[in-house]
Amino acid sequence: MTDFEAIDALLASAARDRAPLPSAQERRRLREGLHLSRAQLAAALGVSASTVGGWESGREPSGEVREKYAYFLEGARTKLNAPAPAGTDGPADGPADEPTEADQLVDTDDVGELASPQPCVLCGQPARYEVEGFPQHLDPAQCGATESEQIITPARTEKPTPQPAPQQPLAPAKQTGRMAEHGVKVVPVGRRAQAASDIPDLIGSAVTAALADHRGDVEAATAALVKRAIPDAMALLDHTRKGGRYDIVAHPWLPDILRKQTARGADQIWEARPKWTRLELPAGPHEVTALDINGAYLSALKTHLPIGQLEHSTGNHHDKRRAGVHLITPPAWDHETVLPNPIGQRDEPGPLWVTEPTLRLLLRLSGPKYGLCDPPEIHESWTSGATEGLLEKFRITLKEARDRAISESDDVTLEYVKQMYSKFVSTLGESNYNRELYRTDWMHLIRSQAFANLWTKAFKAYDEGLMLVRAMGTDELHLIGDWRAVFPEGRGVTEVKVKDVYTIGSDQNHAGNTPGSAS
Repeated sequence: MTDFEAIDALLASAARDRAPLPSAQERRRLREGLHLSRAQLAAALGVSASTVGGWESGREPSGEVREKYAYFLEGARTKLNAPAPAGTDGPADGPADEPTEADQLVDTDDVGELASPQPCVLCGQPARYEVEGFPQHLDPAQCGATESEQIITPARTEKPTPQPAPQQPLAPAKQTGRMAEHGVKVVPVGRRAQAASDIPDLIGSAVTAALADHRGDVEAATAALVKRAIPDAMALLDHTRKGGRYDIVAHPWLPDILRKQTARGADQIWEARPKWTRLELPAGPHEVTALDINGAYLSALKTHLPIGQLEHSTGNHHDKRRAGVHLITPPAWDHETVLPNPIGQRDEPGPLWVTEPTLRLLLRLSGPKYGLCDPPEIHESWTSGATEGLLEKFRITLKEARDRAISESDDVTLEYVKQMYSKFVSTLGESNYNRELYRTDWMHLIRSQAFANLWTKAFKAYDEGLMLVRAMGTDELHLIGDWRAVFPEGRGVTEVKVKDVYTIGSDQNHAGNTPGSAS
């Protein structure tokens, strides 16, 4: 190839890489106009559903996949603009009928209207529709699920019209029994019901395959699973989001406060990581137990997460239906001698950007139940409609796999699951290892929730009469006293285990001294 031919090839490649694409809104409109799901399009293009979601939120594909995506979008536009066949009610681009409630809220053809309301398989309250043969609410605002799952309804903003109760309601227990007679155990999956036998064990299958590939070599299989922990976690997230009430916005625009100020620097969000040591102890020797909080980041996946793109607001007001980051002036903390400051150890006074879990913790502590401080002053916020259950199925799946691994002494699965949830959290920000989901706000919120959870456990110990000596990071509490009367011991996520036991003698009245060896 001559120099000029090489340049021509380079120019052709560059032109191909920048195949023109319509706006993000138009991309979604074209896909939905053909009644295609993100998963269907993703399978055709060889990417994940969350990647397609990122493109529909403004992220730009590159390389060969961009060319394929542009080809699909052009074909979709041509198909949607084609004249209607003879015998149809009108042209393809004519005014459409007003969508029904089922059309607005469920992406499935197997939806029907019931002759009379029947108990919803998710909440037991009267429902007017059935999905795949099971009575179910299509609007989460009408479903008697948890309050956190009812915060935002994507397709409807008006208040739902109360539905009349059925004249002869069928109790949920009888409904479940009728299904059991046919040998089908029904479990809720977002808006839809699914047979439990149809839910694959992705974690168990991956571990079995890895052990088979490495002929039972536990170390080699574990190393292989750890290497693929991030893509496997994203695949599990996609699977657990099937039928979910809300689409995850995978690559939203983020304000500058959530972007690194320098290449190796940090953004402006303060996560309130505890790093506290009690300055003085009563005279005499004290036995201190260092406790390890199990699965801190796994438990923290249950937190209020913003669903869509963050929106700016000002004023000293907190909307519990939204979540994000907030610029606050924190209150004075007068309990440093016995309890860590809930915003962590901070050297500089004045306003700072904190996350939703930190703000909610401060608001609780300033309320009548605790009365430990004044309310924080909120100056401005970046928030979106939120739900506490966005990652709940993902969290439960990982927790159940972890519990099973512990009960079966399965160290391979235990390490694999740990790497999945810890790396999932750590790569949500500006990471080259996870390009499927870019939510720096989520990363900060989940970490802060872990810190807030630790602070809550520290306060519980203090409130139960234990002496708190240290609180560190996400999972470490040092206590004096009968901690077993307060915390259950074990390896479960609701339990604690002993990390160290040491003694501070009568000549070591400062708890800040380096702990001695375990006794």
